[in-house]
Amino acid sequence: MMRLQEKYKKEVLPALEKKFNFTNVLETPKITKLVINVGVGRQSKEQAFIESVEKNLMKISGQKPVKTKAKKSISSFKVREGMIIGVKVTLRGQRMYDFIEKLINVSFPRIRDFRGISDKIIDNKGNMTIGFKEHTAFPEIKVDEMDNVHGMELCISTTATNKEQGLELFKMLGFPFKKE
Repeated sequence: MMRLQEKYKKEVLPALEKKFNFTNVLETPKITKLVINVGVGRQSKEQAFIESVEKNLMKISGQKPVKTKAKKSISSFKVREGMIIGVKVTLRGQRMYDFIEKLINVSFPRIRDFRGISDKIIDNKGNMTIGFKEHTAFPEIKVDEMDNVHGMELCISTTATNKEQGLELFKMLGFPFKKE
């Protein structure tokens, strides 16, 4: 099977150039980074939960996550400035392509009742945001060793200038979109 980065260079890049009539190779959209984000929410005071989320993200991404802190206090949410409110990992380069390949070929098929992703999750700049209710869809997570279940969000950033270019890029890379 062809690696995703090779597939992008050999098949997707020429097809996008032809479809959108780009005169320069640098105009064609490409994926720049992937951010995996987990908000800890109500469990922000529980250090064990935060460490478990951090350990899970490290297993999933293969990279040490960063704890995100609140920039200002919001009394209605019981959040104080400097409080840990989430954990995130930013992937670029080869790790990013490997993670996306694993996401398409392994994680999406493991989701219960999965019928494809909606094209509405792509914004007007061509970036995609995918939400997971459970982190158990990834093969690195063993269900019997799991302490707690948490959701996560994947943001895939591209250099596309509009939604149509971003959607075409993701379709050509092999993302499973719903048939409408």
